[in-house]
Amino acid sequence: MSREVKTLYVAEAEDGIRLDRWFRRRWPHLSHVQVQKMARSGQIRVDGSRVKPEDRLTAGAAVRVPPIPEPVEKTPGERQTLSDRDVAYARSLVLFEDDMVIALNKPAGLAVQGGTKTTKHVDRLLSAWGEGLERPRLVHRLDRDTSGVLLLGKGPEAAKRLAGAFARRQAKKTYWAIVMGAPKPGAGQIDLALKKSGINDFEIMRPADPKEHGAEPAETAFATISRAAHRASWMALRPFTGRTHQLRAHMKAMGHPILGDPKYGDEASTELSGPLKLQLHARRIELDHPGGGKLIVEAPLSPEMKAGFAHFGFSEDEAEQDPFAGVKRIR
Repeated sequence: MSREVKTLYVAEAEDGIRLDRWFRRRWPHLSHVQVQKMARSGQIRVDGSRVKPEDRLTAGAAVRVPPIPEPVEKTPGERQTLSDRDVAYARSLVLFEDDMVIALNKPAGLAVQGGTKTTKHVDRLLSAWGEGLERPRLVHRLDRDTSGVLLLGKGPEAAKRLAGAFARRQAKKTYWAIVMGAPKPGAGQIDLALKKSGINDFEIMRPADPKEHGAEPAETAFATISRAAHRASWMALRPFTGRTHQLRAHMKAMGHPILGDPKYGDEASTELSGPLKLQLHARRIELDHPGGGKLIVEAPLSPEMKAGFAHFGFSEDEAEQDPFAGVKRIR
């Protein structure tokens, strides 16, 4: 057992994760009972305070990590390995790869991280690149039904630098979405705190007073790229914070829910959506490469977004180089 006490910080990709799951994703050999014991004895603390195993963590929180017992080595036959088919599938998602970064084109319907009922997810597929220090690390996340660019860090140092860029809001993320109606003004910024409500599959983010307990600040820039009369609009969205379901909750709060959204839609948007799936796509990420220079990655439209574009008559060549030029803050 290492006697070292460490302080680790919760990444943006882990916002909202339970404390016990946060520990077991880093140290899979730990039993649930071990994590409970360390938490209830005060060995684990978050931002200096005692916590329960089921408490949820927020991005940027400082976690005191006590000495962790060493894992008991398993025999090769006991180790879980990916099938050749899974490895091939994982590598087929690669948009860009070098010795420090991997950018995946995450399809809609594939969760980024696992849960009680989720066995196929990106985090599991990362074993296609190896284990231990060879295993890439998630530095942010996308909703299960959101498609597009997902960045991974190769090795601890690259992951730390990438995660730091997200935490310091240095990563420019551009999402494309098709929403109901025509937002007015057509471009601006919404600053609206959000708070989690409900549990498990019924958990949603709702607008909240910034002073309300559990409310978290959330900021999103939006710009209209094209309109299908007054029925629907193709929007560019840029989150400056990384709250769960932020874009979906903000567009609903504006009265223009994203089409194909079963959780944040309403009766009118559901009718307009018809058979369309969630019309939200992580189109582009731009940030400093951990090895120097700029990293810019774009993801082609997903089949789900192509269906939306075809239905409303949108064409990719309508998008400007910078849809956010001149966007003003909305209060």
